[in-house]
Amino acid sequence: MKMTQIIQKKREGGALSPEEIRFFVEGLQNGETPDYQAAALLMAIYFRGMNQAETLELTSAMLQSGDSIDLSDLSGVKVDKHSTGGVGDKTTLVLAPLVAATGVPIAKMSGRGLGHTGGTIDKLEVFPGLTLELPTSQFIQQVQDIGIAVVAQTQSLVPADKQLYALRDVTATVGSIPLIASSIMSKKLASGCEAIVLDVKAGKGSFMPDEASAFNLANVLVEIGEGMGRRTVAVVTAMDEPLGHAVGNAIEVAEAIKTLKGEGPADLVELCLELGTQMLLLGNRANEEAEAKSLLMDAIHSGKALAKFKEMITRQGGDASSVDDPSLFPTAKYTHHLKSHDEGYLSSLNAKAVGVAAMALGAGRETKGSPIDLAAGIYLYKKRGDKVAKGDVLATLHAASPQQISEGILQLAEAFAFSAQPPAPAKLILGKKMIK
Repeated sequence: MKMTQIIQKKREGGALSPEEIRFFVEGLQNGETPDYQAAALLMAIYFRGMNQAETLELTSAMLQSGDSIDLSDLSGVKVDKHSTGGVGDKTTLVLAPLVAATGVPIAKMSGRGLGHTGGTIDKLEVFPGLTLELPTSQFIQQVQDIGIAVVAQTQSLVPADKQLYALRDVTATVGSIPLIASSIMSKKLASGCEAIVLDVKAGKGSFMPDEASAFNLANVLVEIGEGMGRRTVAVVTAMDEPLGHAVGNAIEVAEAIKTLKGEGPADLVELCLELGTQMLLLGNRANEEAEAKSLLMDAIHSGKALAKFKEMITRQGGDASSVDDPSLFPTAKYTHHLKSHDEGYLSSLNAKAVGVAAMALGAGRETKGSPIDLAAGIYLYKKRGDKVAKGDVLATLHAASPQQISEGILQLAEAFAFSAQPPAPAKLILGKKMIK
């Protein structure tokens, strides 16, 4: 078997056999497949696609390229959640303790942010002393003891995905749905979950710019999950404007804490209740959506969800005092209030432009090794549909230098558009995909 034959077959639109796919993945790992041949195959896949069987086989081969976590000793159905990435998406910070407080065990591995999308692990680093890299045995023991752990993904999980993603990033093949789906699902499957809830973003601030692409990806993700024996639900959600009001790290954590206290922004609350409902249903904690939502609301209003969050922070060695006193979070040296020169209704708030502005302020990273400023970010006072008068503060920018503030202002000015009439209401939850 030769890589040139595999490349040619896919270039001409043929379906690769399981043996050919495994030959490619194993060759990439052991160094027998050079990067230039791997890049050629990725480009052929980008243009020719993969059928369901090929995508499932690629996911399986990537999964078997490294370690997998065994959660079978934990009682209950282990449900995982994944988001395809967005701006202001602090959902895991709310959802993980919220669902755990209802009795569904949460053993979650999360990633760092890259580009204009944020990462859960970066956000959690605002807690001094918090350990985010735990040995597998300690990770499992913590879930057994308190019902929740959120840690960074280990390097031994799905190493083939890291190699493939690095090549996709420099060959303009990141947008291939089979490659996106196999990357996501191989990592979710390796983390030991029995059921998966996927938040597939659609819109300006996501990798999927339109609903059709997002639903296509959702279908493929669900097919992989079910094909690998995991109950899987994909919820397609809008990401044209940022989620909530805060975009950054420390300020997003503060907003997540407010949400756990029952004081969160409407869109973040709606999304957490929707995803949490699906997690409780898959986790056999509830039999119908109304029951699941009631359990989640009770966990918030009773204080159990917030208490579970503090318990997790403390168990992982972190100082949880900032949960009660957000003024202890890192704060930026410089702030700037961006005021409106227009009046009318905010007709759109471009999520990607906000994310790029937050990066300019230091809240995001352009490459995986770039440092980030935990205190940097943007707090948005106006959202789509709000009435705005000249001079109203649209947002506050937080950064470590005046130069970063200036660059952030230039980027953020592109995010706002106004109209004389209020825009039509926009849906947050666009639909669901599951195999019944």
